Amino acid sequence: MSQPVHYHLGKFPPAELDWKSLIPLIGRANACLARYDGLLSAIPNASVLLSPLTTQEAVLSSKIEGTHVTMGEVLELEAGGEPGGITQPKRDDAEEIVNYRRAMRACIDELSDRPLSQHMLRQAHHLLMQGVRGRDKSPGNYRTEQNWIGPKGCSIEEAGFVPIAPEHLGAGMDAWENFLTSTDELDALVQLALVHVEFEALHPFKDGNGRLGRMLIPLFLFNKGLLSSPDFYMSGYLESHREIYQERLRAVSREDAWTEWSAFFLQGIVEQSAENERKARAILALYERVKTQVVDLTHSQHAIRAVDFLFQHPIFTATHFTTYSEIPKPTAARILSMLREDGMLHTLREGRGRRSGIYAFRELLNIAEGVEIL
Repeated sequence: MSQPVHYHLGKFPPAELDWKSLIPLIGRANACLARYDGLLSAIPNASVLLSPLTTQEAVLSSKIEGTHVTMGEVLELEAGGEPGGITQPKRDDAEEIVNYRRAMRACIDELSDRPLSQHMLRQAHHLLMQGVRGRDKSPGNYRTEQNWIGPKGCSIEEAGFVPIAPEHLGAGMDAWENFLTSTDELDALVQLALVHVEFEALHPFKDGNGRLGRMLIPLFLFNKGLLSSPDFYMSGYLESHREIYQERLRAVSREDAWTEWSAFFLQGIVEQSAENERKARAILALYERVKTQVVDLTHSQHAIRAVDFLFQHPIFTATHFTTYSEIPKPTAARILSMLREDGMLHTLREGRGRRSGIYAFRELLNIAEGVEIL
């Protein structure tokens, strides 16, 4: 049986990297990210239009940790529906997704006043663990016991990786934060690659480290001014390369493979920038088309508000639409009826009596999921 890999005490940040092999990737990753940011800058209210992608990022990030709920199931549960085949474990998974989005929003709000820090991450962890599995594992506080990573229920001897010992964790996190906030002439994307891998290696909390480490990626890019909004979704790449991702993380501690890790991460920036751009362009094109369609269909001065609501809440109840779309209730009810009759909305649950109907904006959901889900 192979021995577990132990944390690389005293070796962060790395003394050197093979810059010759990284430079081509650095240039390509920065160019791809800049092109994606150019699109983000041109999108009016990107946080609204791209909100389904934020939910999908939360779903994929949690999936790496073993959850099995889909974005459609999360949004339908939030709307008060009962997706077919929903189980209590899936309900628990959905709660974790909701917490991920809540923690992400809280960090974004904080970044308007202060830079990324340990304190901010502890606050995010507290929100991440509220009311879900892990709520009994000191939310917002660093661990005081040794943890390890491996198959569920394994002993430390059977683990794949053993993070830093608790007596060294405080100093390790301080060194991590010093590197995070460093203004040395290091390429920011390489800095981010090292920030992410070191956080995962330190594994400072009892639970939720993977999700927080991936949440760090868009927050860092936004904090550094590399993105005009923190709408960058990396978990798709990491989920599709899960085994390589985990092996690259271990190899850093096992054999000082910082350069190999950085190359893997930079390639992820390249691929995800292209995928994020493709989805964002598809959503923007859909928005422009639907905006014209709804204006022509309803002849209402409130048409744009209705469209904005659909993009922010692609699964919703009739009651939620008439109450929160900022459209007068009789007009909201009329617009909703017209959108249903036009076929723009897919009925997930018919309204009966006092039970509100639930509807899905399927075209947007299909773009965010990347497959035809409805």
